[in-house]
Amino acid sequence: MPSRSLRVGLLLAASALPSHVSAAEFVIVGPRPMGMGGAGVAVTTNALATYWNPAGLAMTQTVDIRAQGGGQAFDRLGLGDALHDMENFNTSDTSPANLANAQSIADRVNQAGASVSVNGSAGLYLKGHLGEHAFGFNVSDVATGGGFVSTPVQVSQPGGAGTTINMAGQMALRGLEARQLAFSYAYAFFDKTVSIGITAKVIQGAAYNGSTDLQGGSGVSTTDRFGKPSISLSYGIDIGAIYRPTSWIRFGVVAKDINKPTFDAAGGGELQLDPQVRAGVAVNPYSTLTLAADVDATSNKTFVPGVKSQLLSLGLEQTVLSEFLSFRVGTFKNMQDASTPFVPTAGLGLRWFSFRANAGGGYDFREKGALVSVSVSLTF
Repeated sequence: MPSRSLRVGLLLAASALPSHVSAAEFVIVGPRPMGMGGAGVAVTTNALATYWNPAGLAMTQTVDIRAQGGGQAFDRLGLGDALHDMENFNTSDTSPANLANAQSIADRVNQAGASVSVNGSAGLYLKGHLGEHAFGFNVSDVATGGGFVSTPVQVSQPGGAGTTINMAGQMALRGLEARQLAFSYAYAFFDKTVSIGITAKVIQGAAYNGSTDLQGGSGVSTTDRFGKPSISLSYGIDIGAIYRPTSWIRFGVVAKDINKPTFDAAGGGELQLDPQVRAGVAVNPYSTLTLAADVDATSNKTFVPGVKSQLLSLGLEQTVLSEFLSFRVGTFKNMQDASTPFVPTAGLGLRWFSFRANAGGGYDFREKGALVSVSVSLTF
């Protein structure tokens, strides 16, 4: 068993060496898409379209001022529970049974694929229009990161049989903050049958490369162990389109970061954002009900070696009392990992004249992953 752990550790360590690295998964931004399982490419026409699909800005002639924040975290293969057991392990119990327990905990921590992933977003988003011309602007931060075992946990008794049990290893922490200043333009053709849009972003990248010690009987700290970020500047370009052949159906597609923005990686080398392509469809069987689906056309790399993200998102929204209340449910699944379940989501929206408040979230009951987002806005 230790030899297997060593092989896993060497593989992960090799994957983490500074070089030209590509990483970033599609982040679900905003409570409405989050409540609808992450579907937003064809349905988002408010100021958040500057992120989801700039073409959506031209589908409605509104002014929208919106602030939102949210995040999600996922624990793969029970790594969090294993680390919790490691923290509470009694190192002074030298019995053979406790030694076997120590090895069992180490095996759970070291198992291939065990990792944690986090991402989040926050920002201020604005939308306006001039006839069929629509404009958008945002100041936002989209962050992604992950943690994985870089040095496998080893169990030993340095003083020999019957002495204190030692458990020690190390966890690598990687991340990127994309601090963005974005401007979007969109135009609608043929009575809003077709719209196209483009977003230009100036991005300050803050890349993190840290680690934390794993020690039996001691707490595991991650919040302050990402290290000092490497700061660099780049730019990104997103393009999108929406096609609405009838009033009850819309098709959307967006390609993000098509120019492959590159940043300095912490510890040396470069960190590149690969293009992401995502498609969506929205159907309105009647005016108060929206059914939506999104799918990642690209398989997106993450900061966890060997883990990719390619989401299928499904959701619906039912509004009542002229959108005074909006009820949302949805689900999503990472198609790159057959073992992952569909994660349920839900959300609620409140409208009072021009003011809107929204909340959305979800929970992975098997892997104990959670996501949440809230926003407030003024729409005229």
